[in-house]
Amino acid sequence: MDELILEKFEEASEVVQRVTQETKLLYSEYFSAQTGNRVYFKPENMQYTGAYKVRGAFYKISTLTVEEKERGLITASAGNHAQGVAYAAKLAGIKAVVVMPTTTPLIKINRTKNYGADVVLFGNDFDEACHHAEELAGEHGYTFVHPFNDLDVAAGQGSIAMEIIKELPTVDYILVPVGGGGLCTGVSVLAKLLNPKIRVIAVEPAGASCLKASMEAGEVVTLPEVSTIADGTAVHRPGDKLFPYLQENVDGVITIEDSELIVAFLDMVENHKMVVENSGLLTVAALKHMDVKKKKIVSILSGGNMDVITMSSVVQHGLIQRDRIFTVSVLLPDKPGELAKVSALLAEAKGNVIKLEHNQFISINRNAAVELRITLEAEGTVHKNQIVQALNDAGYRPKLVKSKGM
Repeated sequence: MDELILEKFEEASEVVQRVTQETKLLYSEYFSAQTGNRVYFKPENMQYTGAYKVRGAFYKISTLTVEEKERGLITASAGNHAQGVAYAAKLAGIKAVVVMPTTTPLIKINRTKNYGADVVLFGNDFDEACHHAEELAGEHGYTFVHPFNDLDVAAGQGSIAMEIIKELPTVDYILVPVGGGGLCTGVSVLAKLLNPKIRVIAVEPAGASCLKASMEAGEVVTLPEVSTIADGTAVHRPGDKLFPYLQENVDGVITIEDSELIVAFLDMVENHKMVVENSGLLTVAALKHMDVKKKKIVSILSGGNMDVITMSSVVQHGLIQRDRIFTVSVLLPDKPGELAKVSALLAEAKGNVIKLEHNQFISINRNAAVELRITLEAEGTVHKNQIVQALNDAGYRPKLVKSKGM
């Protein structure tokens, strides 16, 4: 427990300045008003590689011997560490091989390749990719750089805490996304070294809550399976080298459902005009779980590498969750002019029609019943209810249909 000392963090903070962009804290009026606290974001999604991971990767490389560098590097990652290692290796003139799960978003694969790394796709999740990377390291003699279970990597990530506290010395809480625990270890240890009064809260997806399970068991626990849209934190177990530090320095663990990340994405896009990936949104969603008021809270936005298809899906589901998109089914006679009547009613209720599905075969007696499914845009729950009530008052007996996207 004496390896992560202040001097090591100070060295790491100096080293990573060579490759990081300044990510000053952003004050959020919206989330401050929503939570009754003073909320700030540490926007690591604005780093050159789109995530904080370049910090730990570059510092780790700086500690390697000449012989270790000459052998070339290999790592495993769901994306952000891959880009961090690839970019850091490129700057250092070192060969890098990255093993990524086959489910990794295309944007992360292409960016890793663009930084000059050789990409190997293997396995369905990080753990399978990591095991394969270790096998390749033994087979080819590469120097293996673990994405989180490494104290040098954790020290590099801890440089984030150094910057937060320099800019906001009176911070009360720091919220940190957790996958394997490298970022949380670095931030929590350094925060406590600089000011023991700071409370560090780990935030992980409910479908991959390996740290919470380990904390409750008092030892490292391996989850039998993980399932979350936060692919960057979809890890089966926290790092065993890191766990003692996490036990000692983390003040609590919050778990977040995937549905909360969808809402958080919309909040960030609409109120801060920022794209933050699902793992980075964990600390945004966690703000609503904080049972405190009038505190200074910093949420670390760990990354912003989200592919366009995922982004589109998240936006659609977010609008549906907030009743800004909904589908309703009505029955009407199959007579000329009936569709025009419904259209006029919806226009009067200021409902914007997105899609119409006219099913003439819902009943044998077409004159008695033809189904019309209408997908509408509304201003929110109150407006949605007003539109449904207007249809009901007109005798159409509307039924809400579970939306599956557009």
